[in-house]
Amino acid sequence: MSQILGIETSCDETGIAVVSDGVRVVAQQVASQVETHAVFGGVVPEIASRRHTECIHQLTAKTLADAGGHIDAVAATCGPGLMGSLLVGVNFAKALAYSWGVPYVPVHHLEGHIFSVFLTDNPPEFPFLALIVSGGHTCLIDCPRPHHYTILGSTRDDAVGESFDKVARLLGLPYPGGPSIQKAAEEGDPKAVAFPRAMNQSDSLEFSYSGLKTAVLYDVRGNGHATADVAASFQRAAVEQLLTKTKAALAQTGARTLIVAGGVAANALLRERATRELDAAVHIPPLSLCLDNGAMIAAAGYSRWLHGHAGGLDGSANPGLALTD
Repeated sequence: MSQILGIETSCDETGIAVVSDGVRVVAQQVASQVETHAVFGGVVPEIASRRHTECIHQLTAKTLADAGGHIDAVAATCGPGLMGSLLVGVNFAKALAYSWGVPYVPVHHLEGHIFSVFLTDNPPEFPFLALIVSGGHTCLIDCPRPHHYTILGSTRDDAVGESFDKVARLLGLPYPGGPSIQKAAEEGDPKAVAFPRAMNQSDSLEFSYSGLKTAVLYDVRGNGHATADVAASFQRAAVEQLLTKTKAALAQTGARTLIVAGGVAANALLRERATRELDAAVHIPPLSLCLDNGAMIAAAGYSRWLHGHAGGLDGSANPGLALTD
């Protein structure tokens, strides 16, 4: 049995976990900064990095005490993300790896989300198609085998999670936007407002959410629809764009297995409609593994270590790191 310590600090969650053999979460801790940043309506990078610095040692000590046993490697998110936040996790991970005499494994944040599904009771097998949806990323990725990826389409402007945050602000709903819009939408009519679905008639697998966000702005300023109806109609339009492009990607690639991961994968409407409507075996991690966490980094780190992709201690953080680097 091999135990990997995973460290995730790419944005505003400090996630620490120990994972056994890449598939079983032994122990984990997550410190959220939502309340800290809510007053600003979004993440303040300098504050985020300071909060990571304040709690990472205590969270790691608690996780290691809960897990017990030997740590065989230390994995950390090296990018993309906020530079200050990434540096806290990467440097802490390298210091631990050096002091323990074990490998340090740098992990791409999106690869962490991909590997979150391997921590479930029914993990997929390669090859598969991945839909990664979060505050910073909206992309379709062809995954033929571990650590070999092709990005088929990504967003041309706002990520879907980012659009949820911005629309929530327009509607006067609290940050973060995903949960608050989902809650408001429960009381609304999803057909009340005919919001656009950008690029739905295009063969491209690219996404675009800026037009949808602008349509909400104009509706709020001029039409006086109830907040719940606007929230429900926006949520429906946002999810349907994801589904339309994913259906096209499944048809183009012939993939029979799909994973949906990232923070927006916690959205109930997306989870229900993806499982019901898409012609593929759909794998979605539990809610606790949709948001940023150390367990997904440990799972990806274990696989990278197993396949000979451990890094050296001279590697650093890269806020613009590409998945195919």
